[in-house]
Amino acid sequence: MANEFDHQPVLLDESVTQLAVQPGSVVVDGTLGGGGHAAAVLERSAPDGILIGLDLDAEALAAAARHLAPFGDRVRLVHESFRNLDRAVASLEIDGVDAVFLDLGVSSHQLDTPARGFRFASAEAQATPLDMRMNPEQGVTAAELLSRASATELQECFQNYGELPGSRRLAAAIVESRREAPLRTTADLLRVIREARIGGGRRHNPATLVFQALRIAVNDELGALREGLDAAIRVLRPGGRLVVIAYHSLEDRLVKRQLRTAARGCTCPPRMPVCVCGGRVTLRVLTRRPLRPSEEEIHDNPRARSARLRAAERVGDDASDVGRGRAA
Repeated sequence: MANEFDHQPVLLDESVTQLAVQPGSVVVDGTLGGGGHAAAVLERSAPDGILIGLDLDAEALAAAARHLAPFGDRVRLVHESFRNLDRAVASLEIDGVDAVFLDLGVSSHQLDTPARGFRFASAEAQATPLDMRMNPEQGVTAAELLSRASATELQECFQNYGELPGSRRLAAAIVESRREAPLRTTADLLRVIREARIGGGRRHNPATLVFQALRIAVNDELGALREGLDAAIRVLRPGGRLVVIAYHSLEDRLVKRQLRTAARGCTCPPRMPVCVCGGRVTLRVLTRRPLRPSEEEIHDNPRARSARLRAAERVGDDASDVGRGRAA
């Protein structure tokens, strides 16, 4: 059977290099998708490395299982969010891993499947439900969120998760429109965006930011990312690597901030003469600036354009936790 999740893995060589995969490595791919990055990890970790693959999407897991079948029992698949990756690793009776990889955002397959509701192509809009759930078997859909949220909640969603100019105007327009009929399809939402005159004169389609905001809210993506990064640090062995690819500024800022905090350890105010927070240094940041795709890769795979890769290394528990010159 053809692998319907076939796609071009973004920053593939850079990812495997930063993960520092060796023969025998135990690696968690927390966003398995079709298994493109995972296959490269398994090849590099041969003959006895283990790949633990997580995904919220059961279709992705099934496709990855087919794609990675040649690697046999070196592959362990778990239907789980990466926010719980420490729990997933423990369920396999593995007490630590050598690397964790997260490729954030929506897979090409999910984008290209109208029934999942992630895209807003006009030709398919009337038949595209407002779903947007990474796991279509649980949680609230985008349509349900739009029907229940108050104007204030909608405004905050579009502002905080989409940084959308005109967030208040769009929120009010949605509340007014749903009094007449619920918004069920992409076409319904596109109509309200257009009638509210959101994004007039802008180069990019304003629906991009609206759909991004709704997707993040529906899947609690930023909350999952915060928890997933903490979980990754907990399961990494000393010297283990954490590699994250982000595709928009909200994700990248969160990753940057959380990695820097873990590398600093102490979070006390600068004027405190002695550390009282108890924070410990747990990471060493390896990428001062994020790695970006080459022009050649962007030409071959336009969806890689916004990708930013950051990497860090787990330090031992005996590492210094002195922050900004204060004693621990």
